Amino acid sequence: MKKIILVSLLSVALMSVVDGFINPEYGIKSMIKIVLFLMVPLISAKFGATQNMEALLKPAGKKELAISFGLGGTVYLVIIGVYMFLSPYIDLQGIKLALKEDLGVTRENFILVALYISFINSLLEEFFFRGYLFLGLLKITARLKAYTISALFFAIYHVAIIGSWFSPLIFVLAMTGLFVGGVIFNFLNEKNRNIINSWVVHMMANLAINTVGLIMFDFL
Repeated sequence: MKKIILVSLLSVALMSVVDGFINPEYGIKSMIKIVLFLMVPLISAKFGATQNMEALLKPAGKKELAISFGLGGTVYLVIIGVYMFLSPYIDLQGIKLALKEDLGVTRENFILVALYISFINSLLEEFFFRGYLFLGLLKITARLKAYTISALFFAIYHVAIIGSWFSPLIFVLAMTGLFVGGVIFNFLNEKNRNIINSWVVHMMANLAINTVGLIMFDFL
């Protein structure tokens, strides 16, 4: 248990430094994330972690996939609805400026970045937070502890990314949503011990956020 938590804590801390202080351009940041969220867990698992990392990507059943896509569609609509409700309080121009200055994300490259975030970045995060951390802890510690630690790490990881985007109230709401989302993702994976179901929902959530991005960059 200590090894999984320590490796996860160090990876999240290092990624937070990259996101919050170093701010490399998005391609470099993505390569660092692949190392910390994919290569490090694979190496850790090879030298003593309890989970079978290859099994995390085994195909989900048709029923489970249908439920995941249904839930994912609901999440998409909820996020878009929340955005529409809170849009008067969200500074899209400020977010757009922060993306350009911190990550080099502009209207010209946003579509490529959005596709990466929706499909690849979501898979990396599911592999790390749900596959390595949650399912690994679930085998060696209490269920509530596994749920809480993994969801908390998932929320904390996003602090460095979105901490400067919103007002304090909206930020707290976002962090609460991320924690609850982490719990839901864990629940989707607990039965089958893979990450496919949560990846589908996470992907749909990212697609919703990127839909807001399309509005922000005047594509819609």
